Amino acid sequence: MEPLILFILVLMLLFAGVPVAVSLGLSSLIIIAFFSADSVSSVALQLFTASQNYTLLAIPFFVLASAFMSTGGVARRIIRFAIAAVGHFRGGLAIASVLACMLFAALSGSSPATVVAIGTIAIAGMRQVGYTKEFAAGIIANAGTLGILIPPSIVMVVYSAATDVSVGRMFLAGVIPGLVAGLMLMVTIYVMARIKNLPSEEWKGFGEIVAGGKEAGWGLFLIIIILGGIYGGVFTPTEAAAVAAVYAFFVALFVYRDMGPLKGVRWIQETDSKRARVGFSAVVYAVGFFFVWMILSFFVASNWEGVTIGGRALVGLVLSIALMVAYALRRDGDSNPFNIPGYLAAGLPIWGRNFALTGRNFHRMFFNEETRKVMIDASRTTIMLMFIIVNALLFAHVLSSERIPQSITSLMLDAGFNWFTFLIAINLLLLLGGQFMEPSGLLLIVAPVVFPIAMELGVDPVHLGIIMVVNMEIGMITPPIGLNLFVTSGITGMSLIQVVRAALPFVAVLFVFLIITTYVPIMSTWLPYSLMGPEIVTR
Repeated sequence: MEPLILFILVLMLLFAGVPVAVSLGLSSLIIIAFFSADSVSSVALQLFTASQNYTLLAIPFFVLASAFMSTGGVARRIIRFAIAAVGHFRGGLAIASVLACMLFAALSGSSPATVVAIGTIAIAGMRQVGYTKEFAAGIIANAGTLGILIPPSIVMVVYSAATDVSVGRMFLAGVIPGLVAGLMLMVTIYVMARIKNLPSEEWKGFGEIVAGGKEAGWGLFLIIIILGGIYGGVFTPTEAAAVAAVYAFFVALFVYRDMGPLKGVRWIQETDSKRARVGFSAVVYAVGFFFVWMILSFFVASNWEGVTIGGRALVGLVLSIALMVAYALRRDGDSNPFNIPGYLAAGLPIWGRNFALTGRNFHRMFFNEETRKVMIDASRTTIMLMFIIVNALLFAHVLSSERIPQSITSLMLDAGFNWFTFLIAINLLLLLGGQFMEPSGLLLIVAPVVFPIAMELGVDPVHLGIIMVVNMEIGMITPPIGLNLFVTSGITGMSLIQVVRAALPFVAVLFVFLIITTYVPIMSTWLPYSLMGPEIVTR
């Protein structure tokens, strides 16, 4: 009787327009107070325990990193790199938009943030070269959903917190499905572009790819820091999130200067001589390569016997000097290695000017209107998510204490369900729920119920997590509550109905992808289990 009352209460409150978090928390409180043997004091204990969850601590840091990376400069640089790489294909600008969404997804972990950051720039660019607004909006709305599938993903962190599945394995499990989903969207766009005779961009050569990669490199290096740090054993996913937030702040304000008191101030001015520019850039590339070498070599060789930090530093120093000399010679063909000190000396005034500028504005870097706005926006998002999560975990506690998952498991087994039909039922349930609820809240309601059933039927826990995330993706682009639809509508000025129609052809692609993901489990499990071993679940 209690399970029926609990679910009726939740549904009644949701359809009455009560926020998801309040619906979950209030329903749980009523059941504990009037129908359960649990003490009401357990509510306070569960809320406190949920708020102390170490895994969930990653969420505010990933949200903050996403907020700093969502400043226009990072997205613009990623789009330039994507256009240089794939823009010369038929429909290249649209394909490049998908690639840019995939890359930005690996920085932000959020679908709406990906849609806003990439869509604001990419949709306007596609309109300028002849794409219809509907076509452009449909691409961005769908490609933006990759933000929760390609790691790091906030939704994966939530699933891990709800089921005690490894965050590291979940992140790795999303890599291959994320690439496959992006590739399927690209192939679909290419076929449609051939049919509609859509334009392609001019091929600018590998030099443009390298230039775009260098410009976007500081942002894209965040991917290596997060994933390399986790799987290199340097830090946990929660610590990786904290490092990502600090790094994103540093890049946005000190390197790219897309916000803060130095916004728009270039490191190199037009008045600087060619020798000064070459000398400055050569040192930047050498220092940058040295730090990348030290980080990557630590990730790879941290457990190798005989490899010391001094040895790695010596090799990195030699390679960095070689790179610096090669760059200077390439930029000035008439030069020779003996002129390198002159170039370096000529670049010193640029270093001095920028360090002096940073020193004078150092305090204002931390305390300025744009930084304050980013912090407030990130705090609002974090508070909203954590309020939903804490109440959802209280709901999960009620489910567990009333043994509701075990009762449903018995019913499904008695009804003859096997893993195949169970996954069909899960997909239908999540697709329906995803139309009405925010992904994190829905996942926290459903996961505690279906996870024990899935384990009983032999479904892999990591595979189940990816299936749920892909369903959340589709839910974000299906009405009436699809969040990406509202975000796309906001940045394009189109009505919600127009965005839904525009997204529909590509939603069909994601449905096909969902079927592949559901019934080809090796696509999700091969990479994490090859690198980290199988997930051990204690029943």
